[in-house]
Amino acid sequence: MASLNLLVVSTPMGPLGQGLGGGVELTLEAVLESLHRRGHALSLVAAEGSQLPKTPLQQYWLEPGVPQPSWQHQSRSAPVQIPFDGLLPRFWQRAMAEQHAFDAVLNLGYDWLPLWLTPQFQTPLFHLVSMGSVGEAMDAVIESIAGAFPAQLAFHTISQAADFQLSGPPTLLANGFDFSRYSFNPDPQPCLGWVGRIAPEKGLEDAAQVAAAQQWPLRVWGLKEDPDYAAAVEASVPAGTIEWRGFLPTEQLQRELGQCAVMLNTPKWNEAFGNVVVEAMACGVPVVAYKRGGPAELIEAGLTGYLVPPDQPQALLEQLPAALALDRQSCRSQAERRFGLEAFGARLEAWIKKTGATA
Repeated sequence: MASLNLLVVSTPMGPLGQGLGGGVELTLEAVLESLHRRGHALSLVAAEGSQLPKTPLQQYWLEPGVPQPSWQHQSRSAPVQIPFDGLLPRFWQRAMAEQHAFDAVLNLGYDWLPLWLTPQFQTPLFHLVSMGSVGEAMDAVIESIAGAFPAQLAFHTISQAADFQLSGPPTLLANGFDFSRYSFNPDPQPCLGWVGRIAPEKGLEDAAQVAAAQQWPLRVWGLKEDPDYAAAVEASVPAGTIEWRGFLPTEQLQRELGQCAVMLNTPKWNEAFGNVVVEAMACGVPVVAYKRGGPAELIEAGLTGYLVPPDQPQALLEQLPAALALDRQSCRSQAERRFGLEAFGARLEAWIKKTGATA
């Protein structure tokens, strides 16, 4: 198939490499690398101060501006916010100015403006939606674009897409991971793992309860987005239960995460995908998770982990013995088959070319 010249627009949450964009940063790396391996030319718009991905880029623009407020932390009725000096308008001013040099533009940011701009673009504008329903204004614009430009909208999982009133079956891409970046660890230590932003919707307190009952340390990796919440969780369990490891780049994270016997995943909301679940599997670490949102579609019971009813820490605890007995090599192999870069790149390419975007 002929190669494409693609412009990828990053999340406006802040510079890449600091964890401000959450899982979208990992998705961005996977999008770039998987499409590069399939022979496509890639350019990027991102925030000033970003750590650029290792994938070769044809061009890149690093824009100054104020990080965009997250829809996730606003009320459902919150109005659209477009700061005059924000990254969001700067990104899309750049994308509109440069669009004619590309076969397609791919938006990875979860915000109102790029979706609203879809009919204004002369170059096909694609959106990989990174979250479920979090606000009325976002629901409305996503559903509007799904009706008018259904082929240019994609989701990670069935449960994420089900949050919206769509006019037809959704395009589902899952996500992709470079498994060569994750070392398999066959010999875990007696500890549990948890990865994510330290914020109430991630449910760290439930994982802490499980670790305290198991009398194993819980190693926690992630940005302390809500320090007061983090302090409250730590105070709720015996001293030493939680080991704060901070936000780490993938190379460091995978080395430490692979030492865990089991990873816990405890979201209190409908996660669109659950990158950390696959990252754990890539290291051979089985996952015990709440059956909620994207992670419920990632875990294969008895192969890569187990699912339990949401918001029941006792159920997580009761599944630990079964998870500890799983074959860690099989756990990694199953995850790579479904979520490797080759499979992800093929899905991305088919989606973009299906709309008629051509070189």
